[in-house]
Amino acid sequence: MSTEKKKPAQGGPAPLPVAGVPATPGITLLPTAGRAAPERADAARNRRKILDAAARIVSEVGPEAVTMNQVAHASGIGVGTVYRRFGDVSQLLWALLDDRERQFQEAYMGGPPPLGPGAPADERLHAFLDALVDRVIEQRELLLAAQAAAPSARYTSGAYLAMHTHVALLLSRLRPEANGALLAHLLLAPFSPSLMHHLSVERELSADELKEGLNALLNLGG
Repeated sequence: MSTEKKKPAQGGPAPLPVAGVPATPGITLLPTAGRAAPERADAARNRRKILDAAARIVSEVGPEAVTMNQVAHASGIGVGTVYRRFGDVSQLLWALLDDRERQFQEAYMGGPPPLGPGAPADERLHAFLDALVDRVIEQRELLLAAQAAAPSARYTSGAYLAMHTHVALLLSRLRPEANGALLAHLLLAPFSPSLMHHLSVERELSADELKEGLNALLNLGG
């Protein structure tokens, strides 16, 4: 991930590997996004600054180039505080993934319509898939690294199970006679980080083009 010397961390999630590093057995693709632990207001502000700075650096140079010193400088938080809060770069990147997943879940479970409750099921499904395109593209490099760690772990992660349940519920309202659980898996399959990387980077398709393709796929059944 980085050549910067890391301080040892106590516990925490398994390290997030980069390409060429053997997968770690039993690693979870994404932490289960749930309710965050309570924290002091100043600690919450510092955490937000650190995660936002890390997100900017990842978007600019990729996860492999992230260092704790960079994040500390970009966030205006002391490097010792950054280490105490997150331990090392890999744990910081896992926290960033979990943070983005939590925000996404809050949006589709309780945010304004059409992504959140209050809109018809078909509008919510289209909005969800559009938002998922944006999220996967934004977090593409981190998700690719996680997929390299354990390719099949995506399907048992808390993040995927929450999305699958949401999509299956919407599909059951639209097509009560169909196997909603199966269709949900098939609808989420194109969001594999490796496929999204291939389409958006190697094939140079824009987010709008990907969204149009998914909407066309949804409409194939008439």
